[in-house]
Amino acid sequence: MGGRIVSFHLGGWSAQRLARVEEALSAWVPADAPAGLGTAMRYAVLDGGKRLRPLLVLAACEAVQGHCEASVRAACAVELIHAYSLVHDDMPCMDNDVLRRGKPTVHVKFGEAQAMLAGDAMQALAFEVLTPEHGVPAALQARLCSLLARSAGHAGMAGGQAIDLASVGQPLAEQQLRDMHRRKTGALLQASVLMGAACGPVSHAAWSALAAYGDALGLAFQVVDDILDVTSSAAELGKAAVKDLDNNKPTYVSVLGLERARAHALELCAQAHAALARSGLADSSALALLADKVVQRDN
Repeated sequence: MGGRIVSFHLGGWSAQRLARVEEALSAWVPADAPAGLGTAMRYAVLDGGKRLRPLLVLAACEAVQGHCEASVRAACAVELIHAYSLVHDDMPCMDNDVLRRGKPTVHVKFGEAQAMLAGDAMQALAFEVLTPEHGVPAALQARLCSLLARSAGHAGMAGGQAIDLASVGQPLAEQQLRDMHRRKTGALLQASVLMGAACGPVSHAAWSALAAYGDALGLAFQVVDDILDVTSSAAELGKAAVKDLDNNKPTYVSVLGLERARAHALELCAQAHAALARSGLADSSALALLADKVVQRDN
């Protein structure tokens, strides 16, 4: 695997895939939804964000030589779920943020009611995108819907956000913090990997390894997020900085300290690489470099 990674250039690979995802999102997120709803939806999801989740879907699909059309639909669906969650999380009743991806949040731009509806509509659209009338086998559609729904619901992202809101001002042990973030952030990142893997033939051993990779990467992403919250400016992040500290929320930095948090991110990256090494996949170069990118990112 090492030789492949050295010769693999993530920038060129990701640019091609991101262009495909942006084109598909632009085509599938309707501009003509009633009463300006489409404008708010497109504002929320187009022309912004790292698109890590779609890249994970596509990288995993390519690693198992899977169904291309299904993977593009899965990539867009998971980004729609992610975007809807950000719209709702930013609202005054949740995290009350006014800046996202370097621009005003959706409720600031369009009002709270329109933001709520835009999030609702994007959540529904994600499953519409996954279930075309033609082009993707019905069994695969069902599998992808199941993976996405479980990662976004009470056992995953929504449940993690509920724990997060209930934990303001409350001390959490590292295990409790890990459980919260496995749900809030990690579940959707892991699902992105597994949705890509579900698009092709994959052994039980490879599936388990990819699940472990996604789990480690999801936690690493959150650890780095917590680090950047206290080490970067709002201009660098494209969102409010030091927000978790100001809101007295438990983070990996508050629980572990900055240096231990940095070391933990590297440990999790190593775990992700180890999982790929035992996956038995012929070429997981893109997945390996995406793990490195998560830990090395500065926004």
